[in-house]
Parts: sequence; structure tokens; C-alpha cells
Amino acid sequence: MANRNREELADFRIEMILRALEGLEYGTLHIVVHESQITQIERTEKTRFPLERAAALKSSTRQAGRGS
Repeated sequence: MANRNREELADFRIEMILRALEGLEYGTLHIVVHESQITQIERTEKTRFPLERAAALKSSTRQAGRGS
């Protein structure tokens, strides 16, 4: 009986890790372990913007400055 509960808990934790990974394009997933047990899952998501647009903005800013 104790083994079954332990397996269910392990399955639950694996499911939580998989859910935390869903849709994570850029970022980190930290799994905190204490005394051989998963105690916490931390998810940090980052939003990245295309570099092409940033480069185009820099270029247009430089060109606008030359006209003055």
C-alpha cells in the first residue's frame, strides 16, 4: 500500500513538471529537492522579441539623426 502511494506521488510530481514545461519557449524550470524529495517547482518565463525589429529600429534612429 505504501509503495502504491509513493508511486502515485511520483506520478503526480512528474505530471506537475510536464505541465510546467508546457508552452515554455524561453525560460527556466527549477526543481528544488530537499532530503531526496521534490519540494518545489519554479518556472521563470522570458519573452523574446525578434532581433530583426531591434536592428531596424537602431538603423532608422541613426538615419533620423543624420538628417538634422
